[in-house]
Amino acid sequence: MELTKELLYDEIGKINDSDLGVTLTDLNAISSILINDTAVQISVNLIQPIQWIYADIKSEIKRKLDELAPDHIHEIFINEADTPNTGRQSLSGVKNIIAVASGKGGVGKSSIASNLAAGLSLSGAKVGIIDGDVYGPSQPTMYGVTEERLQVTTLPDGTQAALPIEQFGVKIASMGFVINRDEAAIVRGPMLAGYFSMLFEQVAWGDLDFLVFDLPPGTGDIQLTLTQKIPLTGAVIVTTPQEISLADVRRSITMFNRVKVDVIGIVENMSYFTPDDMPDKKYFIFGEGGGKKIAEEFDVNLLGQVPLNISMREGNDGGMPVILSKEGGKQKEVLKNITANVVKGVRQLNYAKSKISMPTIEL
Repeated sequence: MELTKELLYDEIGKINDSDLGVTLTDLNAISSILINDTAVQISVNLIQPIQWIYADIKSEIKRKLDELAPDHIHEIFINEADTPNTGRQSLSGVKNIIAVASGKGGVGKSSIASNLAAGLSLSGAKVGIIDGDVYGPSQPTMYGVTEERLQVTTLPDGTQAALPIEQFGVKIASMGFVINRDEAAIVRGPMLAGYFSMLFEQVAWGDLDFLVFDLPPGTGDIQLTLTQKIPLTGAVIVTTPQEISLADVRRSITMFNRVKVDVIGIVENMSYFTPDDMPDKKYFIFGEGGGKKIAEEFDVNLLGQVPLNISMREGNDGGMPVILSKEGGKQKEVLKNITANVVKGVRQLNYAKSKISMPTIEL
């Protein structure tokens, strides 16, 4: 069989992007194919973020080339395709902004946010996190950087910006780096927007694949203002299984729908408790199936169900997200799966944006 560009376009184009459920041909992902007497070079542009799908796609391309061009040297280049802007003002250098929200406090939203950011960083993504709780910032404690303070630097364009604190490969901005640990933030409602503007726009984030925004709990004026102002890629909503939490989740989803922010999915936290000496036993302390119920009601993804375990609390208090710990057990496994599901959801949203074409005008 003669080795031609047409053959390679056809065969490599059949490779499936498992996140999106479409082929490389459907994605128009093959940007170039070069063939000479000794080598084949393939360039592919994938919907971002690509860190999680990169190895699978490259392996599939390599397998095809081993079959079709066994005597050639293989050069495979995989890059990110451009993602169209949503129409909201974007944050320079930041590709995806994910809000982690809850309709009420006490459901473990900040714990999920810290582990999501750390989990994204684990796979090589460039990640930042904004601690949106002005009155009770918790990310400095969860990352073990409570004594740090934001420092101001002068950027190449002459403007000044704060340098985020970096820990475990995650860049962090929080009011906890501005006020003393035990000092109360006396801030009236109208002033909150200014504080969030500082954390969001006046921090030198640099290039990020993900910026995780740990939103303050609730669905009030400040949450509505933030979701309208910030160019969110999508939102992750955290709940517990109990019915009283589900009512707040409904309000959160309604709020995001109203401001046209896509809901990536639901995380059900504290889903069940399994004693270490009875690994097959599950105690549904806060009820059962609430996250699944609400996901089905609103036709959104259930990203995962995180069990209740002391390792999460120890990680939060000890300054290391449990997803990074050597132990962590079932919680760590579930949180890694949640991270992968969030990435899949973000890629699907970015793919949907890429399919939006400009309207044509017939004269």
